[in-house]
Amino acid sequence: MSALYEQSGVIVRPAASTDRYGNAKRDYGAAADRIAITQINVQPAGGSTEDTDDKQVTVTGYLLVSAPGTMPDFRETDRLEVDGMTLEVTGRVGRWPVPAGVRHIEARLKEVT
Repeated sequence: MSALYEQSGVIVRPAASTDRYGNAKRDYGAAADRIAITQINVQPAGGSTEDTDDKQVTVTGYLLVSAPGTMPDFRETDRLEVDGMTLEVTGRVGRWPVPAGVRHIEARLKEVT
């Protein structure tokens, strides 16, 4: 394995629940599934933005790339806990299965602090 893909983290897959009005919602709390993920690389990507009008909010972009030859089950509704951060998926998870090229996934993520 390349030194680029030595990071690991935890996928937080939400449980389905409903709010008090009966609307479906995602529950990332205690009911969520927690799945280990290895052989990934998470790097800053897309820069950061700040909003200081009402309160201090910083949104930082990241890119997750799995090691060549891997296809982890990572979904658009999942979150990723890695290096002390909780990151949300923005957009769709890109999948490159064989024979279209080198087998791997890519996902754009964001951290809101």
